[in-house]
Parts: sequence; structure tokens; C-alpha cells
Amino acid sequence: MPMLDVDIPAACLTEGELAQNIAKLYKKYKNDPHVDVFVKEFQSQPVAVIGAIRGAAQFKMQRPVRLLELLSLAGGPTEGAGQTVQIVHAGGGPICDQPGASATDNNDASSFVAYKLIDTLKGLPEANPFVRPGDIVSIPLADQVFVLGNVLKPSAIPLKEPLTVSRAIAIAGGTAPSSKRDRVRILRQLPGSTQKQEIFVDLRAIEKNKAADVALMANDVVDVPISGTKSILRSLLGTVVPTISQLPVRVIP
Repeated sequence: MPMLDVDIPAACLTEGELAQNIAKLYKKYKNDPHVDVFVKEFQSQPVAVIGAIRGAAQFKMQRPVRLLELLSLAGGPTEGAGQTVQIVHAGGGPICDQPGASATDNNDASSFVAYKLIDTLKGLPEANPFVRPGDIVSIPLADQVFVLGNVLKPSAIPLKEPLTVSRAIAIAGGTAPSSKRDRVRILRQLPGSTQKQEIFVDLRAIEKNKAADVALMANDVVDVPISGTKSILRSLLGTVVPTISQLPVRVIP
């Protein structure tokens, strides 16, 4: 600045605060200095929103933006969204909140934070922070369970919250006529193994509170059988995997 031979810190100050600081420095030369500060142009780093979001995009912030508003501008989470929203602080730490932080602090655990998506969507303060320039906001896809066989709407169900076998079947439209409701099968892959575990449940007993309603795990396959059952593989292919004719054709040169 003219007549001033010192550096003037501007980071983390509003235009008015910076103007007041500059005016104090000019009191050495003027009785009642008046200073106005205006931002000529914003050059904010973009914030990226990716994952299970309806409108994945990059946003250039020209004002403070909270996480919930950013997700709303991106169209909100999809039906297949998981239970968390993750933020990677790729642009580094907050210089205003940590004025004494060293460069090595950017590599610690504070560079990655996760919040419960439902808390963020409710606008709870502890799950709705201001995003920083350079942040990468990601909503992972939810794990799924598959309900197949003699149900009205065979489908893959996002595992957004604890889910029991009876509730999963209800979400799939319930059982169709001639179902073997006392012989519903759950196929579960054992952790760290390729082996499959079969769990048989009696849906009628569950509905009468005479048996425990089994909690499902990620990638469980629930098969509701019928007399003359069709192959579970055929059911899986017909309800979960899109037909070959619907797939786009790409050429590998």
C-alpha cells in the first residue's frame, strides 16, 4: 500500500475488517483516514461432489456454503445412497481455524471426515459444516441385499439401515401365492471365504412372534421358494442383471 512499508495480512478477514486494519496503519499519516476494501474477483478452488448423488459436479464457491446446501445444489442423494457422506479435505486444513498448523497437519486424520447422511439432511450443526475450497464430497453407494423367488417385486434393496428378512420381503411386495413361507432361504457368503451359508427361516413363525426375525447382512440373497421352484440363478439373472440387449455397445480398438 502507498506510504506503508509493512505487509498487511488479509487472509480470514472480511472486507470491513481489513479496511479497519489498513485505516489504523494510515493514522500515522492522516488524522481520520477512511478506507474501503472491495473484492474485485473471486478465484475460489472448486468443490467436487461425487458418488451416489443425482447431479455429480464441481462447484466454484464465491461465498461460504454448508454441506447440506451443497448436496441440495447437486440434486440430493440417489435412492441407492449409503448411510454416510464423506469429505476429503484435498485443499488442506482451515487456515483460519488453525493459524499455527504446520504443513504436515494436512496428512493427518483431519484430512478425512465422515458424517451420518441422515444427520446432514436434517441440518444438524455437528453434521453440516462449511465446506472448504478443494474439498471432495462423496456419498458411497449402500450395500445391497437381493430378494428373489416367489415375491411380487424381486429386487435389489439398498441396505441403508438394519434390515430383517421379513421387512425385506415386504419391501419386495410380499410373497406371491403358493410360496413355501416356512422354508424361506437366505444365502450368505462367509466373510473371508468363498463358501456359502444357507439359513432357513419360517416366515409364518416370524409373523406370529414365534421365531426370531433374522437380520440381513450385505450381499445376502433371500430366496422365497415355490412348488416346482425355478433356479435361483435364473431368478437373479432375470431381476437384478440387465438383459444383454439393454447394455450399450463399446468397441475396444
